[in-house]
Amino acid sequence: MGTERIPTTDDDAGNAEPAETREESPEESPEARVARPTWLIWVRRVPLVLALTVLLPLLAAETALRVNYTGDPADGTSTRNRDAIWLGHAWVDGRKDDADVQALADRLRDTGIRDLYVHSGPLEHDGTLPESDYPKARWLIAAVHQRLPGVRVQAWLGDKLASESPDGLRLDRAATRAAVVRSTREILAAGFGGVHFDLEPLHSGDRDYLNLLDELRRVTRAHQALLSVAAHQIDPLPAFHSFWGRTTGHPKWWSQAYFGQVARRVDQIAVMSYDTMQPLDTLYGGYVAQQTSLAMEVTPASTDLLMGLPFYHENRFGHWAHAETVPAAVRGVRLGLSRTDAHRDRFGVALYVDFAAKEEDWSAYREGWVRP
Repeated sequence: MGTERIPTTDDDAGNAEPAETREESPEESPEARVARPTWLIWVRRVPLVLALTVLLPLLAAETALRVNYTGDPADGTSTRNRDAIWLGHAWVDGRKDDADVQALADRLRDTGIRDLYVHSGPLEHDGTLPESDYPKARWLIAAVHQRLPGVRVQAWLGDKLASESPDGLRLDRAATRAAVVRSTREILAAGFGGVHFDLEPLHSGDRDYLNLLDELRRVTRAHQALLSVAAHQIDPLPAFHSFWGRTTGHPKWWSQAYFGQVARRVDQIAVMSYDTMQPLDTLYGGYVAQQTSLAMEVTPASTDLLMGLPFYHENRFGHWAHAETVPAAVRGVRLGLSRTDAHRDRFGVALYVDFAAKEEDWSAYREGWVRP
């Protein structure tokens, strides 16, 4: 199409100058008539180019996850009797009684669950932990040991970190880390068999966290107790945490190398393999298979590696209950285990969380992992 004015009314047509008598304006030069449409075409293409730049890698990644979900798990990829479950604060604040412990024992008997992460905090932002936060701890520990011999009760401690806002626990302060260590000594004195830390959001490469783990390891070893941590997911693509951090301000993932640094400092590491933003169960299962392999590659054989199972049913950004299901997670775990080290002994799954679980979650765990 050209740039000439096209008459639209009789008046326009009658008053129009003959083409041969009109002077072309600079805007209507032959060069402009060629350049302007080309420029407009490229302007219109920019959104498409940008969309393809984002969507094509995303499509390729999602396709890879779907392929990762195919195949059959190897024989023997089932519980090693090293599984765990996160339990809510009601177990140590007086809301639970002997009947609840008995019901829990009946539920867990003949499963692979060996560790209970019992919420006993949270820590104060200065690293302290009031003893009033866990008044029924001794009662619970004794009751569990009586009804479930061999099951370990760990104190689940956490707090929001001041890594993305001014409010929260600051690991860069030596006084705060020292307070966390004192709190750990105090809660182990209540009889817990270990301490399970969940500090978020914890950015990849945080050296203060590694230093804290080194200090905590000395304390737990002195008490002959376990040091356990909940871990962020590993970069699904190389350096993805850096890209996501620059884009959103929340890196979310850890590098595989940093995950390995954490795993070497603890007795047990549980991957929070949920809240993955995956929209379909097949993609979620493929994602869990990938996370399982990535974690196994850098976790020492002496450290228990556990993969989280979503025993909750929220629908919000980052988590769709119809996609993040226990059957998909269990199959993903088994596929990742099969492809990386099917005979690894120090391996299990961790169920999050008891108070949100449905009967269908327990059935899927038993049928898919305990006795597949």
